[in-house]
Amino acid sequence: MLAKSAATLSCKGVLSLALYALLLSYPAAGFERTEDRLPCAHRSETKMALFGDLHVHTSYSFDSYISSQRNTPWDAYRYAKGEAITLSDADGEQTLQAQLQRPLDFTGITDHAEFLGPINICTTDSSAAGYWFPYCVLTRSNIYVLQLLAANYWASLGVLSETNDGDREASFVCQMSDCDGAHNATWQLIQQAAEEHYDRSSDCSFTTFVAYEYTDAPGGKNLHRNVVFRNENVTATAISTYDTGSRNVPELWSRLRAECLDDDVNCDVMAIPHNSNLSGGLMFPDPASEQEARDRLRLEPLFELIQHKAASECRFDRLLGRGLATEDELCDFEQAKSDNLTMLATVFGKVRTASAAPVGLDDFGRRNMVRNALKDGLALEQSSGINPFQMGFIGSTDTHSATPGGAEENNYVGHLGRRDAGYRNIQDHFFDNPGGLAVVWAEENSRDAIFDSMRERETYATSGTRPIVRFFAGDEIAVDACAQPDMIAQAYRDGVAMGGRLEQPASPRFLISASKDPGSPGNPGNDLQRIQIIKGWVDTGGTTHEHVFDVAGNANNGASVNPANCEPVGSGHEQLCRVWQDPQFNATESAFYYARVLENPSCRWSTLQCQAAGVNPFAADCQTQADARTAEQRDAGAIGDVYSKCCLDPAQEPFYSPVLQERAWTSPIWTSAAH
Repeated sequence: MLAKSAATLSCKGVLSLALYALLLSYPAAGFERTEDRLPCAHRSETKMALFGDLHVHTSYSFDSYISSQRNTPWDAYRYAKGEAITLSDADGEQTLQAQLQRPLDFTGITDHAEFLGPINICTTDSSAAGYWFPYCVLTRSNIYVLQLLAANYWASLGVLSETNDGDREASFVCQMSDCDGAHNATWQLIQQAAEEHYDRSSDCSFTTFVAYEYTDAPGGKNLHRNVVFRNENVTATAISTYDTGSRNVPELWSRLRAECLDDDVNCDVMAIPHNSNLSGGLMFPDPASEQEARDRLRLEPLFELIQHKAASECRFDRLLGRGLATEDELCDFEQAKSDNLTMLATVFGKVRTASAAPVGLDDFGRRNMVRNALKDGLALEQSSGINPFQMGFIGSTDTHSATPGGAEENNYVGHLGRRDAGYRNIQDHFFDNPGGLAVVWAEENSRDAIFDSMRERETYATSGTRPIVRFFAGDEIAVDACAQPDMIAQAYRDGVAMGGRLEQPASPRFLISASKDPGSPGNPGNDLQRIQIIKGWVDTGGTTHEHVFDVAGNANNGASVNPANCEPVGSGHEQLCRVWQDPQFNATESAFYYARVLENPSCRWSTLQCQAAGVNPFAADCQTQADARTAEQRDAGAIGDVYSKCCLDPAQEPFYSPVLQERAWTSPIWTSAAH
């Protein structure tokens, strides 16, 4: 790549000859360099954990703007880098200050492609005829009820429609003004913001990615993808559902291949599906053709396992005492009761649509949970020769408040603008959560290094905290690897890292290590409780199975929280490491393995905010406290019951608990069967 670039440097005027000479003298990297930029002063051949967020909405997204959220991609990047920004309060006034306790290493802004043009017209230029379209006026309104009407309009236009025919011109605003031109103008702004905040110096302090969200949700069933580009070379437009038609993700893949991957423009891209828990069973269908299977493999190497609309690993209903094709009781973690996006339709404390009603376990789509999709992928490979569901894991926030990385339980300001600001967070979005983080093992903090590692699935997801987790497998992994000073270098030499694949191993060993989140000043991280390895496999008859192994630490370490103030009680581990072999390993069966790292119990964000309001979920008189605080909020203008959810009895809830265990999930390692 460097040789090719040398012939064009002078005409591009990007790098001086001196800088090019510096690049040539720089040690060879283990990833492909496609950019003209300074080499990073800090890099590691054994890679470093970089924390980021690849699911972020700003005022360029319709559902962010209509929630009195006015921060742009520029502001979101500033927030990701540790600067304070101003957010809307519950009354729609820009009064709240938000700031991360620790900055991120990388971020991608993913505003909805579908309405980039119309929202630009509705909000930026009063001389445009479309600016005065009635629903544009409602969109700009600061009156809550009018904003909700605007939200319903935009959603019904295609994003949640069962009958989206791919015709954006159905919107009158596009008949009054040039939506295509406005779309392209906004797409250029997204690219400009990413470029201005990307640190191309040798400091490599922060990396941005040009990205957007492809937002298809027929009947509210989530088929969303975050489309992330490797470098500044991107498609001419942000390809949307209006370009492909609904229920047609394969057309998105086809267009990304034609306009990026297969076009000789140094373009690379991936699409990251999210919220399969809300997909109504539609996210992971059997491929209709070999081309579809190969497109999914090539273009979707990652899956967003957790974000603010719940987790999608697996599902266990505590009231029923059973799970969705699982017996794993830890699968009750941050689950939504419904199976579609209308689960957000709670206003003034009440659910406002029947489609948001709880969905019973027996009616919940099996592949709404990614662990089941991974298992079914093994069965598909056994029958067809291709496993289309080889996906690594990341987490992100899906913030609609321009707050990337805002996944700290004790610093959670909400992710939906005024809709969950202040008391509304408890009242209307109690069952949401702060989301998670994407962690990438990369040689340096640059687009090429991070993107290559994402392509290789050397990633893991966290529920918002920052433990450091390694996971390797191989026949040659040393039994005493945890005791070796060059443990990681040996593991790379003797095995494959998380996200990798072992072809017909004889008897693999798995190396798993974890270090606790060190925390930030005044906010120490949680101790580790234990590490588990989750195995999924398909037997020779085509039946899939799973098993959860505790491999390090202790589930019964006595750790808990003080119910009066949520301070931690007891201790755990600062570090855990183990070399483990599967006692049930069968070389004739294909399998996957991933690690799940569990921290000691801590209080959920809702518990912290309830206590801060004077309502203690652990108190015997919780409801009395809730009634008093609700009366105060009503006197100040709130409508409906505000704080009663603080007093929910977890023994009567299938998923909710005031105490949780933060966790991390590594990407799987696959093992192929011997033939």
